[in-house]
Amino acid sequence: MEYKIVGDVMQALQITLHQNEEIYAEAGSMLYMGPGIDLQAKMTGGLMKGLMRKFLAGESLFMSVFRCETASAHMALANPIAGKIFPIQLNNTTILAERNAYLCAIGNVDLSVAFTKRFGAGLFGGEGFLLQKISGQGLVFLHAGGNMLEFNLSAGEQLRVDTGCIVSMADTVAYDIQFVGGFSNALFGGEGLFYATLTGPGHVVLQTLPFSRLASRLMAAAGGHHQDESKGLGGFAGDVLGNIISGD
Repeated sequence: MEYKIVGDVMQALQITLHQNEEIYAEAGSMLYMGPGIDLQAKMTGGLMKGLMRKFLAGESLFMSVFRCETASAHMALANPIAGKIFPIQLNNTTILAERNAYLCAIGNVDLSVAFTKRFGAGLFGGEGFLLQKISGQGLVFLHAGGNMLEFNLSAGEQLRVDTGCIVSMADTVAYDIQFVGGFSNALFGGEGLFYATLTGPGHVVLQTLPFSRLASRLMAAAGGHHQDESKGLGGFAGDVLGNIISGD
């Protein structure tokens, strides 16, 4: 397989498949495909994993499987949001990714659901209790909003991240939450009550424009009810205080 990522924002992934090669893609992501490619909707991993992806992780029940039936054939997948597409090579390793980050994969790659290990991280961490677990041997393409920032954390090295900005992390990275500290910071800082804390070792990818943040700004510009960018109780407290001040 050869591939090329084209565009700056709203990127496309152009792929050349060779005979009998298959791409497993999120349903609805196809941009175009040439002759010689067969498309099938399959429930990869069986019924149970399909149902977990659908009802727990918010992914589609079926995946689109593109198979090359000729010597070579061309196709493309599109990024559904304004952001970037980027590859991650799996070598019998595992990554955890935010919901809806998966675009496609080639090779022996398994996509399932992982639960956050700590109750607090799931409740206030911005990613919820569920993450996508992607493991195996192959090449995975993820997508996210804005630009991507990559970090290779050493053992014990910690990074505090705005909740919702995490795209993916190695399963060796410890994921937890931390109180921002200070009453005024929590209510007026605009970051909510908690940071997500990531502790190495492992690879981490962050996005500069989470879709929730973009949607919040669009709603505010359109005159709708503004939802705080950050998850957790901080947004709730800010809304309550704002209503008190405005007399609502």
